[in-house]
Amino acid sequence: MSFRKRLLAVLVVCLMAELVWYAGITKMTVKEQSRENTFFMNKDTLYLWYMDESLTDYLNSAAVEYNEKYNVRIIPRLTTGRDYLEELNDHSVSEEEMPDMYIVSNDSLEKAWLAGLASEIRDADSICTTENFPQTALDAVTYKDKLIAYPFYYETSVLLYNETYLKQHAENVIQAKKDAAEGEAAMEAIEAAETQEPESGGMQEEQTAENLDTESTAELQMQTEEIMQELLPENVDELLVFADSYDAPAELQSIFKWDVTDIFYSYFFSGKYMIVGGEAGDSTDNIDIYNLNTIDCLKVYQNLNQFFSIDTEEVEYADIIQEFMDGKILYTIATSDAIATLESAKAEGKFPYEYGVALVPNPSKELEGRSLSVTNAIVVNGFSEQKDHANSFANFLLNEYADSLYERTGKLSSCYNVEHENESFNVYMKEYEKSISIPKMIETSNFWVQLEIAYTNIWDGNGVNETLKTLSEQIKGQVSGEPVTEEYIEEPVEETTEEYPDEEMDEAS
Repeated sequence: MSFRKRLLAVLVVCLMAELVWYAGITKMTVKEQSRENTFFMNKDTLYLWYMDESLTDYLNSAAVEYNEKYNVRIIPRLTTGRDYLEELNDHSVSEEEMPDMYIVSNDSLEKAWLAGLASEIRDADSICTTENFPQTALDAVTYKDKLIAYPFYYETSVLLYNETYLKQHAENVIQAKKDAAEGEAAMEAIEAAETQEPESGGMQEEQTAENLDTESTAELQMQTEEIMQELLPENVDELLVFADSYDAPAELQSIFKWDVTDIFYSYFFSGKYMIVGGEAGDSTDNIDIYNLNTIDCLKVYQNLNQFFSIDTEEVEYADIIQEFMDGKILYTIATSDAIATLESAKAEGKFPYEYGVALVPNPSKELEGRSLSVTNAIVVNGFSEQKDHANSFANFLLNEYADSLYERTGKLSSCYNVEHENESFNVYMKEYEKSISIPKMIETSNFWVQLEIAYTNIWDGNGVNETLKTLSEQIKGQVSGEPVTEEYIEEPVEETTEEYPDEEMDEAS
């Protein structure tokens, strides 16, 4: 046989072998697909849309467990499109892999409801109650007195502080008191020695010193903790008094520094009195931006620039947290992501300090503050034909599968029933309880951008009264569709007591 014929025979054999292998693989794939189709053949299938990639592992795991427990298939779908709700609407209308439920922040709920993409939740009386959730969470998912979503997880800000520095300061205060007490005791012993026999005076001095040592040892920890609690400012007035007298360590560069350019970290100054839509953030008739209390609060905010010079052109949140880890900042305002950052740095040996969190301070002794919060919610699509299953899975995520939410995603559950090993998150929940939700009105969708600009201008020295007046006119004009002119608020003039020399007072009398 010629070489050409032998080569041709080899090629034919190889080709036949490849065809047999391909046929086997194809048959196997068909069998696997058939097996998978058979597995899900009798199961309802629901699609869950979400935008945050950090939720992927958590949602996939939840879907598997829910499928095993309730025999319903859940397919989570990560969507990164620019206009999330428009894409949701397009798939809902075309019914192509229709999203039966989705996760969205509460400020988009009005738009979702008006587009038919949201529906009232089921079993609200037994699930969404104040026993299970803070009122803030329920207000966040309420629209026109209807609960139209399930509060899933939240974000707000608290006061973050360097606990190591405060403890050192507290111990110095205690030592100073002890030294003063020992000095007084020594003086008393000397005076007693002058009037009593030497033996008696010596015994009294020794007994006094022994009592002081015993007392300081037994109560040192309790006294330290008490002083540290006193050092946590309840209002800005207390913070300024402390800053004026604090003997700062060499590493410390700022007593109080935060990202003044991000409204989320500064809103607490005006949050109590600046009303945009009411508690549920859905009432265009309830807007009160320009009022005397808000003016006073933002004057406090502006005056802080004299004490804590922060350049709005250079400050960034990530840099603030890094400076805090470097021991350069004592107090700052931080969202919950800071805790994971600090814990990770501690584990790597990059953060040698202890830290703590507290509620944000009020603007002053007379004025109250209120933080801003955002609640991400699970919405059941109004177009879905499987609302019962969708409501059931939402309930499953909130109650049966919420314990692993933070561990897997770094998100804080809005539910009271979730416990955390890190006690810092209990403070976040307390702050969340007293916070105000970001409003959901379409007409005020640009309010936060405009407010952030107003805050920056005020920080840089622009008139508070005039800036708030302009902001209020702009927002109210957007809501009403007509130009609005606010009546200028005359601020009360502070009364000063004029002092007279004694002789002038005598003449007057």
